[in-house]
Parts: sequence; C-alpha cells; structure tokens
Amino acid sequence: MDVKSPEEEHPVKTYGWAARDSSGVLSPFKFSRRATGDDDMRFKVLYCGICHTDLHFIKNDWGFSTYPLVPGHEIVGEVTEVGRKVTKFKIGDKVGVGCLVGSCGSCEGCSENLENYCPKMILTYANTYHDRTTTYGGYSNEMVVSERFAIRFPENLPLDGGAPLLCAGITVYSPLKYFGLNKPGLHVGVVGLGGLGHLGVKFAKAFGAKVTVISTSPSKKDEAINHLGADSFLVSRDPDQMQAATCTMDGIIDTVSAVHTIMPLINLLKFHGKLVMVGAPEKPLELEVLPLLIGRKTVTGSSIGGLKETQEMIDFAAEHNITADIEVIPIDYVNTAMERLGKADVRYRFVIDIANSLNAA
Repeated sequence: MDVKSPEEEHPVKTYGWAARDSSGVLSPFKFSRRATGDDDMRFKVLYCGICHTDLHFIKNDWGFSTYPLVPGHEIVGEVTEVGRKVTKFKIGDKVGVGCLVGSCGSCEGCSENLENYCPKMILTYANTYHDRTTTYGGYSNEMVVSERFAIRFPENLPLDGGAPLLCAGITVYSPLKYFGLNKPGLHVGVVGLGGLGHLGVKFAKAFGAKVTVISTSPSKKDEAINHLGADSFLVSRDPDQMQAATCTMDGIIDTVSAVHTIMPLINLLKFHGKLVMVGAPEKPLELEVLPLLIGRKTVTGSSIGGLKETQEMIDFAAEHNITADIEVIPIDYVNTAMERLGKADVRYRFVIDIANSLNAA
C-alpha cells in the first residue's frame, strides 16, 4: 500500500504550523484536509487558543504523540462551506471546535451526550479519524468537521476571548455542574490561578458560589479578588491560613498540572465535600484514605464535556459575559509562547490570531 504524504492524503490543500519531533519546535507545514462530506462543514480559522495540552503533545510528554503534529483544540472561525445534509449551520456562521472531532456514536457515553467519555473518541489532533488518516488541529488556516462536533458561537461572545472556553472553559464548567457545585451559596475553592483556574473563578461566581482561590503565590491575591472577583484568597503554604479554613468548603476544583500534595486540600472540605481534579500531573499523587473515611469525602476527576454541554457552557458564558483573559499573538511568536507557557508566564491564555498572521509557506 502506498503511503501518501500529509499534503497528498486529501484533495484540499491547506497549511499550518507543526512540530516534527519531541523538541516541540513548531514551523510552517503544508498538508491537506478532506473534502466537505454530506454531514461536514468547512470553516476558516480565525483564532486558536494555546492549551497546556498542546505543549505536552508537541514535546511527547505523555509518550503517545505522532509527528508531524499540528496542535490546537480551542478553535473558532467562520463557516465557508456546508455539506448537503447539514442543518445546524450555514455559510457565514461563527463556530468553534474543541478537543473532539469524532466518536463511535453508539456507546453509552455517546447516547448520553458524553462523547468525551467514548472509548473511541477522536481527538482534534494527533489522532486517527474514521477514514484512518491523521487529525490535525487549529494552528492552521481552515478546518473541516462533522456538524455534530461543532459549537455555535453567540453573536455577543468575542471570538478571541471565547476560544479558550472550548477546552479550559468546559473543563471547569462541567465538574461544577455535575458535582452539584453550581448552586448559589455554596463555598467553592479553586486551586491554581492559571488558564483553567481563572475561568473556574468566573464560572463559580456566575453560579452564585462563594469562591476562594487557593494558591502557592501570595502575589496573586490582589488579582484574584479585585480583578477576578473571588471572595477570599488562601496561601496553601501558610499553615495558619490552611488551619483556619479547615472544613469550610463544599467543593474544590484543582486545576494544577504539576505534582503537588492534595492532603491539605482534603482537609479544607466539609463532610461530603468533593475534591475534583481537572489538572493532569505527570506522576502519581499520594492519597491517604483515613481523612476520606472520617468525612465521607470524595476525590474525583473530570475531563472536558460532551458537545451538548459544551454548547450549553458557551451560551451560559455569553449570557454572563464570561471570556478568558488573553494575550493575542501572531503565529510566528508561537515557539516563544510555548516557552513562556512552560514557565507559567501568561495571563492567562495565549490566543493565536490565525486569520491575520498565518500565511502559506
């Protein structure tokens, strides 16, 4: 069987930026997209957020990356073509694509609108599509996707600040809702004040919760309270502050991806409290069981959301004027942005201005 190059796999020539190996260095890359099928829509990419997952993938931190790799799963743009069976979208609509572009469509997860838990889910990049070709992400000039996996963007939601909601936003919205932390008056802790954490504060406040930011950095207190609207701030390295907050929180969303101790966080929970992990540390964390038994506490995890819930989240964000705090960059700054992201030197999300900076190589 002849192996075709990325540029020859499909009929529609396209271009973007790709990593060629685990150095993670991105550079211009020519490839191709499939023709627009009956259930597909094609769109011009306008903006694409840079997620920490992109950094993990381009450097093969998790051990299953394939190259060449075009990252990007916080993608927004404008529809340029629709298949003959498409009913949800028309040319000119503003749309978004998040972490998924496919699933089996028949398992329990898919039948319950939880495509993100489908064992055969297809990631937006570095995965294999139904036609056995490689998926490429949003650091590119255009995308083609099944209408089932596209999100409609409301007119009043800015595309640049809205792009990170397609991963970071749904990652914090989904557990707040599923674990019952979306009720007014509850006390919710948010660990980490980065791309996920700052949106966790915004969504929890919009649900009516009392929000405490938990951070190792005392310097972030003013930002958390005066800019993002958190009610209080807790320095996790201060034993007196942590002791004073023991058994005060109904739930905690832990957004930290670095290896860290979670036992002090469990002590902050009321009985029946829930610690929800949404970050993905590269090494196992240590867990003592006794504190869980004493208060019937839960340590659990959550990963993005299904397409129905993602659309719900986007509509909720538009209604409550929730967007990510972003730094917009041109595509040729992307390698520097990755270096800065690795040092947590961004407030709070890089977004690539694809339309105005990506040109054919």
